[in-house]
Amino acid sequence: MTDVILVLNAGSSSIKFRAYYVEGDVADGELGLGLHGQVEALFSAPHFIAYDQHGAQVGEKHWGDGAKLSHEDGIQTISDFLTSHRGDSRLIAVGHRVVHGGEKFAKSVLATPQVLDELDKLTPLAPLHQPHNLKPIRIVAAMHPHLPQVACFDTAFHRSQAELAQAFALPESITSRGVRRYGFHGLSYEYIAQALPDFSARAAAGRTIVAHLGNGASMCAMQAGRSVASTMGFTAVDGLPMGTRCGSLDPGVILYLLEELKMDAHAIEDLIYKESGLLGVSGVSGDMRKLLASDAPRARFAIDLYAYRIGREIGSLAAALQGLDALVFTAGIGENSAEVRRRAAQQAAWLGIELDGAANDAGGPRISTPSSNVEVWTIPTDEELMIARHTQAVIGTL
Repeated sequence: MTDVILVLNAGSSSIKFRAYYVEGDVADGELGLGLHGQVEALFSAPHFIAYDQHGAQVGEKHWGDGAKLSHEDGIQTISDFLTSHRGDSRLIAVGHRVVHGGEKFAKSVLATPQVLDELDKLTPLAPLHQPHNLKPIRIVAAMHPHLPQVACFDTAFHRSQAELAQAFALPESITSRGVRRYGFHGLSYEYIAQALPDFSARAAAGRTIVAHLGNGASMCAMQAGRSVASTMGFTAVDGLPMGTRCGSLDPGVILYLLEELKMDAHAIEDLIYKESGLLGVSGVSGDMRKLLASDAPRARFAIDLYAYRIGREIGSLAAALQGLDALVFTAGIGENSAEVRRRAAQQAAWLGIELDGAANDAGGPRISTPSSNVEVWTIPTDEELMIARHTQAVIGTL
């Protein structure tokens, strides 16, 4: 019988799943990708799709426009599909992405009721993510009370940062309550850190900036594979402009919105999380693909602003590292948009970056010239595999 670890990555309206076969000992056996897919558009036009380990489609279901599924319905759909395709395998654990671990959780842990209660308290720090990350854990616990579940945190990788890199210039009476820079996308950065030796010894051992550019976007400075500084801070709305999130914002703007425009906290939350970023600037879309295909002047301006801000952050992170050996692009935009990579590299040409145009257009993996002072790479990330590895490590100690 083959042991299987299931990974669930839940958002507000979608649930991604990946089943990994443990080849060998539960504690340290190799992980092989099995069935995977997602339920998306839960509240508007639910759609389930699944693939086998070779990428061939093996399941699909549409509920139609206007239909609505709960997260419970989505997980039940996934469970029913996996059960019908179980064969001689057995599910031994479920791993979950949880965006915020706060100060208390610096590594992946068993998702006990007590742990969930602690994580609930962090919801104000990640209002768009935390509730949706935690809900599937409780749903699975109700379905399979004795099945081990593991919470894997996007903040944990950044706990290696020095105290100065995490500090805000606020009174201790406030910072002592946990108000500090946490950083996010840690599962993605940890995967890249582990993958770097396969691409470049210099990047793995040296000073590397990783740009996780997707609908959510951030950057991380690594020294020998450890987080030194990151663009996201107390919440996942900080740093770079994103699909719908504003990124770094002068706190005085929030005061202006409160006092002059009479916006309340909920309206401001919607503005900075859902109505800003590429969408807000362009007035067209928060999807970089649509902006690149658009001739609208505001769409071009949004792209220009995005590239400019990436360039600014590269400079800041290079200063934190006291130099730069490598730059890595990853995630949806970083892996797939040659134009965004070109523009970002152009912003950082002063560091000695020379992009190989043909290699960049081809997607890499190395997209810098041999004479470039800084290596530039395109490396696909795999947060789900990282979650599976953490889950395997936790249950291997039980």
